[in-house]
Parts: sequence; structure tokens; C-alpha cells
Amino acid sequence: MPVGIVVERREIDNEWQSHEWKPVSVIVGAPEISEWRALATGEGWAHYHAATLELELFRKETESYLVNLANQPPLLYIVLRTTDDDLDAEHEIVPFLVTASAFESQDYLDSGEDIVEGIPMPDGIIAWVQKYIDEHHVDEPFIKRKRKARGDEPEPFDRQPLVGNRRWRGHG
Repeated sequence: MPVGIVVERREIDNEWQSHEWKPVSVIVGAPEISEWRALATGEGWAHYHAATLELELFRKETESYLVNLANQPPLLYIVLRTTDDDLDAEHEIVPFLVTASAFESQDYLDSGEDIVEGIPMPDGIIAWVQKYIDEHHVDEPFIKRKRKARGDEPEPFDRQPLVGNRRWRGHG
């Protein structure tokens, strides 16, 4: 599903940086764009349609989608990546990924190199994700691992430590 990524550039009071970027919404079914488009501006902020990305769903991720839909509200996670190509570029970030998987977004958040934000999922996408779950989700039964019976044979790590059983006969 094509999704337009709307990002906000907001001026901030910080001695090391003049502004910050943050995804703020999506445009469902947005057309492809070749350049950023200004959508709205105000005092100290501007919203841009920065890119159109494909929101994809995968069968192995249905558990994560279920977890996400249980949130109030469900979220779409947007990953923004900084560009190193041209430090003087007007927009030093690029939208990299949009996902409905809370687990996948956590992987990007763990790297610490990307901006990862959750935004409320539009109702149309909620219905689309729910339909996908209904068609493809398979519950994995929990199988408890059985312990091995402890007989007279020693466990591999049951040996006595070398220190403490023998006297140290060092020099000195």
C-alpha cells in the first residue's frame, strides 16, 4: 500500500542544533513524488510530504501486527535516516521505512542511528492490517520444554572447581 510520509521540521532552542525532524502523519494512497512538497507552515515549523513508501505486510510478522492493533491507538512506525551525501542539503533526512510491525521498529530503534517514531494508524490501514491478520495468522502453540531426568550420571558442569580443592604451591 503506498503511504505518503509527512515530516515536520521544527525550530528548537538548542545551542548545538537549530531544528529537529519528526514524522507527524501519513497520506494513504499518496502518489509517488520526486521532490519534497511543502504542505503547511507556521511560526517555527513546516510540514512536508517527504516521500511515498510502500507499506508491506509479511506472514511471519502477524504476531507483531496483533500486538500493535492491541495498542490504543495502533501505530505506524516511520524510520527516518540522516543523509551523509551533502551536509548543506535543505533536508538532511530521508524517510527510509514505514511498518506496522512493532518488533521491526524496535530493531531500528536499537541501532540508535535512525529517527523512529510511531504515529496513529489511520482507520483504513487498521482495517487492511486486521484483514491480513485474519487471512494469514497462525497461532503457534506454546510447547514447554521438558527437563531431562536427573539420574546418577553427573551433569557436564557438575565438576568440582580446581581452586579450593587443591593447595596452591606457588613461588614465594
